[in-house]
Amino acid sequence: MRFEPAYVRLHRSGELTKRSQEARRLLASCRLCPRRCGIDRLAGATGYCRGGAAAAVASHNAHHGEEPPISGSRGSGTIFFSGCNLRCAYCQNWPISQQGQGREVSGDELAGMMLDLQRRGCHNINLVTPSHVVPQVLAALDRAAAGGLRIPLVYNSSGYDSPDALRLLDGVVDIYLPDIRYRDRAAAARYSDAPDYPEVNAAALREMWRQAGRLEVDADGVARRGMIVRHLVLPGGLSQTRAALQFLAREISPAVHLSLMAQYFPAHRATEIAELARQLDAGEYQQALEWLEEFGLEHGWHQELDGSGGGPRDRIVAG
Repeated sequence: MRFEPAYVRLHRSGELTKRSQEARRLLASCRLCPRRCGIDRLAGATGYCRGGAAAAVASHNAHHGEEPPISGSRGSGTIFFSGCNLRCAYCQNWPISQQGQGREVSGDELAGMMLDLQRRGCHNINLVTPSHVVPQVLAALDRAAAGGLRIPLVYNSSGYDSPDALRLLDGVVDIYLPDIRYRDRAAAARYSDAPDYPEVNAAALREMWRQAGRLEVDADGVARRGMIVRHLVLPGGLSQTRAALQFLAREISPAVHLSLMAQYFPAHRATEIAELARQLDAGEYQQALEWLEEFGLEHGWHQELDGSGGGPRDRIVAG
């Protein structure tokens, strides 16, 4: 039986059009994300994310560096949106997320990017940092589905997502790819300007898991549906890795797929913050791997360090 993405059925029924219209109304007093700025983006005002009425896109291309079920053999069709509702001091994409690199695009242009990525053979449409552009994505997706888009939709976010946005995405997103950054309010405030990140993220992960559930792949090992959670291990225990893994095992499911990432380096403003101004060392990452075993998180991927505190060498399938 041929796979049909969730959003195609909603397009066919007219529900996707209704969702995009409802989402657009939220822009008039914006509460798309947990910031709930309340500004009128339809009238040209911009809030914390610096987003307006139109989505801004920095790039769209086939990407081969995602987790194996996302990249597959032909790449993931990434669309990098400009702006972000976090201000992470160590953001590796800060020119896009915090300086607004990119250009505003119309709904037709965004739909065209999705169809172009499908024509190029990408396994999925991978929306990178989409939390502040959900209305624009829904409208473009509706048009793209009308034009024949039939590959899975990946929602690739920081995990700082609101119930309002996730409600609109129920039955639309095939694969959720969120982060779990922190379990401590002080760290979330200091490094990402989001003291409520732990509770917002916990609620978002529960809702994403409810919607998508355990990862499902096709005969070639390419993702069709489900959730993969990413956790970037920061130096000095700043990401509260043990608490994050404990939360996933006990509050989400031991069956959740986890990507435990070791590629931290002092990017953006991290060189100005003493505790962030160094790379991860092998011992710190080895400790994180031991916590994986402690909490029985057997599904997903981890990386290897070169033993000298340098960058990651390989992505290893853990289960």
